[in-house]
Amino acid sequence: MSATSPSLLFGRLLLTGAAGGLGGVLRQRLKPHCAVLRLSDLADLGEAAAGEELVSARLEDTDAVLALLAGVDAVVHLGGVSTEQPWAPILQANIIGVYNLYEAARKQGVKRVVFASSNHVTGYYRQDEVIDARNPVRPDGLYGVSKAFGENLSRFYFDRYGIETVCLRIGSCLPEPRDRRMLATWLSHDDLERLVVACLTAPLAGHTVIFGMSDNTTSWWDNRYAAHIGYRPQDSSEPFRAAVQTRQPQADTTDPVVVYQGGGFVRLGPFDPV
Repeated sequence: MSATSPSLLFGRLLLTGAAGGLGGVLRQRLKPHCAVLRLSDLADLGEAAAGEELVSARLEDTDAVLALLAGVDAVVHLGGVSTEQPWAPILQANIIGVYNLYEAARKQGVKRVVFASSNHVTGYYRQDEVIDARNPVRPDGLYGVSKAFGENLSRFYFDRYGIETVCLRIGSCLPEPRDRRMLATWLSHDDLERLVVACLTAPLAGHTVIFGMSDNTTSWWDNRYAAHIGYRPQDSSEPFRAAVQTRQPQADTTDPVVVYQGGGFVRLGPFDPV
């Protein structure tokens, strides 16, 4: 069941990365909020349901992205590389691609973007620290670097052109937390919907960075500077704690995966040039 009441808020809403894990979750949950949901991905999106438009567009293709944003009221941008990878695909999708997206938004008159950033923008903070959106970025890999670029680019497009963006530093959005780290980073699917809808509907979004997590007892992230967005998580990782601790009874506090908020991402790469 949807976590929010159906209401038509937009004429045409664009969801990129719609064939991915989170895109699949939001595909069903965003439709009640718009007359037309335009879905984009390079992977197979299946058949268009009522009220859906399917568009395949490579983010690095300037003309294709410009056409993709035609007639769009707002964008939920999940598209691009979503894991640590060699630099070449990250450059194309997450650097050139996000530039193309904002240029297309400017040219097509789109005034609000919800940008899927990542907790890996700050992955090299320790797990015994609590940070907020004003702490300097500390990416834990090339993927995190690319998301930091997207946050900075979106800030420029707000300051120069007035395009509002809420940057979602998404934690671990899964049906349930898998390990001790996720007791802090977990974001339920229902709370993901609440978060995205809040970002789309806040009266004034400006340029905002918000950490995407549920109402977890263990928390490394402080959303004090995003209170105006109106996101109120209703789920928590706490009901899963006993099972997680049974599966993972001890943690090696000398292991970088345990020390840093980025978890396993601090061990990935470097990759050979491609």
